[in-house]
Amino acid sequence: MNILNSRSLSAFITLVSALLLAGNAAAVDRIELRDGSIVMGTFQDADGGKVKIETLYAGTLEIDQSAIVAMTVESDLVLQMDDGSVLKTPTLEVANEQLTLEQQANKSYALAELTRINPEPWELGDGYNFGGLASFGYDSQRGNTDTDELNYRFETRWESLVDRYRVEAFGEINEANGIKNAENWTARARYDRIQTGNWYWGGGASAQQDLFADLDLRTSIGPYIGRKFFTDPVFRLEAETGFAYITEDFISAEDREYIGSTWDVHMDSNYLGGDSRLYIDHKGIWNLDEASNVVLNTTFGLAFPLLYGVEASAELVLDLNTGAVEGTEELDQTYRVRIGYTW
Repeated sequence: MNILNSRSLSAFITLVSALLLAGNAAAVDRIELRDGSIVMGTFQDADGGKVKIETLYAGTLEIDQSAIVAMTVESDLVLQMDDGSVLKTPTLEVANEQLTLEQQANKSYALAELTRINPEPWELGDGYNFGGLASFGYDSQRGNTDTDELNYRFETRWESLVDRYRVEAFGEINEANGIKNAENWTARARYDRIQTGNWYWGGGASAQQDLFADLDLRTSIGPYIGRKFFTDPVFRLEAETGFAYITEDFISAEDREYIGSTWDVHMDSNYLGGDSRLYIDHKGIWNLDEASNVVLNTTFGLAFPLLYGVEASAELVLDLNTGAVEGTEELDQTYRVRIGYTW
């Protein structure tokens, strides 16, 4: 009786193990590359010409879509093609760089025509993609000179397939021995209308104050045209240029108003890996009434994630104003370290 029970138990365990192994085998996705390599794991995402698959021993791999000749994904998928069509399929089979879809028997697609797998709702024209950053830095030193330095930054954006809203604000307040020696802030708002070929046009307004540069308020409003030149995470480049009506109200010097040429350049890269970001932000205003008057703001930064959306960043900020009023410096150089939250 005991022998029979033991055999029955062994048979039961063997059956359950076989079923579990069969289930796991059926759940494994497979990618075959041009060089003959086979990658097996769990499919994660496909976007921007990259396919992500999570493997057991090598973690998540990112594979160029152009390097794939065959692929099998055993899960429900939504496919976005480059002609704008959206297809739903319970499984995905790629053979000889051609998609095989159960519900599209009369039409075939090349793998190169696949733009995105499981796109987010906003990528299909439903709503906006919302993101942003809020960060601050504080430094306090006590000794021969007591210093307190506070800097802050807030930026947010709403982006759809047809338009984009962007808002940002940043500034700093510094004291030495209880006396302020720096106090400035900048706020900007922009609206973009998306065009074809990564082009867009829009309009923006900004306000700026720097009391220790004799600037009570600088305002700017005007149109611009821009383009996203590169969008790959390893190197992104976006630039825009336009014109603006600018007013400058000074505390002591004579006020100014003029038409200016404006430009804005943003670059960032995840080249260092680990979801870190190297970035450069450059903004400029050129006074068309007085060619020697140029205002430039350039930020060089490195940001890296900590946990749960929290990131740390270090920046070098250069502010150049060749039209600075008498008694103030043309170049202002600032080092900043901040902790922030991204979403």
